[in-house]
Amino acid sequence: MLSSRFYKLQLLFALGIVLLTVAIRLPSLLHPLPIDDEETYSLVANEIVDGGRVYTDAVERKPPLLFWTYAAVYKAAGKYNWEALHVVALIWTLGAMAGLYLAGKRLFGPFTGLVAALLYSVFQAWATFINLALNGEMLMNLPLVWAWAIAFGQSRSRVRPELLAAGALLGAGFLLKQPAAIAAVPIGIYLLLSSYRASRGLNLTDSIVHTILLSVGFFGALGLAAFILWKQGSLAEAFYWIFTNNSIPHIFWAKGVLFTLAFAGACLPLVFGAAMAYRVGDGIWAGKRAERTTLLGLVVVSAVGAAAGGRFYPHYYIQVIPPLALLAAGYYARLWSGQMRPVHWWPRRAFTYVWLSLTVVAFSIAHWHGLIGNREPSETGRYLLEHSNPSDRIFVWGQAPKIYLDAHRRPASRFVVTFPLTGYIFGGLSGVDTHDRIVPAAWTKLEQDFNKHPPAYIVDVQVPQKNAQYPIRNFPFLARLLAEKYRSVTRTEEGVIYGLR
Repeated sequence: MLSSRFYKLQLLFALGIVLLTVAIRLPSLLHPLPIDDEETYSLVANEIVDGGRVYTDAVERKPPLLFWTYAAVYKAAGKYNWEALHVVALIWTLGAMAGLYLAGKRLFGPFTGLVAALLYSVFQAWATFINLALNGEMLMNLPLVWAWAIAFGQSRSRVRPELLAAGALLGAGFLLKQPAAIAAVPIGIYLLLSSYRASRGLNLTDSIVHTILLSVGFFGALGLAAFILWKQGSLAEAFYWIFTNNSIPHIFWAKGVLFTLAFAGACLPLVFGAAMAYRVGDGIWAGKRAERTTLLGLVVVSAVGAAAGGRFYPHYYIQVIPPLALLAAGYYARLWSGQMRPVHWWPRRAFTYVWLSLTVVAFSIAHWHGLIGNREPSETGRYLLEHSNPSDRIFVWGQAPKIYLDAHRRPASRFVVTFPLTGYIFGGLSGVDTHDRIVPAAWTKLEQDFNKHPPAYIVDVQVPQKNAQYPIRNFPFLARLLAEKYRSVTRTEEGVIYGLR
């Protein structure tokens, strides 16, 4: 009878977490436009839906599975279906929470798994509305946490074939966003730890076999993706854009300090719970020294992944949340279930309940406020939608993929954003000459693209910018093309629109 009642309470808690997640993501579910990174990813995915190839017909620097995932959504739901995309983001979040539940359950029990899912729900979209987007960090978290859940299984078998699946999931995480690859390192080390072997009655040979199985799954996933790209004729281009072009030209140290402090402050309950869980020691981790070490390693490598690009965007920190949630769940589950009594008054149950509730409210206010002012299509997009034909191609000079989507028009060039043509450094660096970073042969390829499908309209979004970094007059091919074949037709809030003479 007691176990039945406990099971029902768990179901009610799980249902409450799901409803809370829906409420947290409601601003995005009701938002009629793409959010932040969704703009560029959707633009590339729509080209795939129209028969194009990523890296060859639409250039971006993320791994291919991200764009194939987006393309699958639009293939099923239709292009420009932002509501469907945001529903997928909700389902993806719930899927990651389910993986955290399983991992927490295998580590400490069902209640800890539920707490881990709750913490991820609360903190995944921390502080700013851009973290509601279906970005690479959110996408990669799902396969990563399921890989951890599989690896943390208590199997004592000398051969664990499920580790092939765990390795493949780690590989899928990398194919969604590059920093995910580093998360495979602590899991590989975990399988070699003496404490891992001791807790399962295994020997060193068994550990090596387990590590090999994980590695085969990981590289098998990468090999399959490489084979698909090779069949499409895009493998060389993919290698260039995913690896070679992803150098770090500048590290934004001030932004790194600022946003790291902002993350630590906004997610302080999570950070505090993780720190307390690690400090408690054998009270939580009895017989689980290997798992404790591995979770700390996952926190460290995830933080390295967040800092790896040197740009410290807020959404980069999303990858740190799953290992923090698993660590913190061990502490909060014991606190909330009465298995632990804090020494001081402020970490007690009532205090933590209020703390988390206020965090949810504060994040929700930030999400609604941030999205309310971004519910209308761009003026440029509306003009092009009304004055061009559906078959027309357009070209936007600048980092403004939103205009293509608002106009429902395909790009006239593979350069859906213009950083390869200008050497633009992501992160907001201005006042620096970046001509030496222009991708070799990029302007030749732009000319080839324009010869293949000339743009009916060219939009210059640099014009309204004071001290614009990349005025068209500094790029002879485009300046000459506008002078000879185009005329200014209107000026909008975003820039100047040129139409064919």
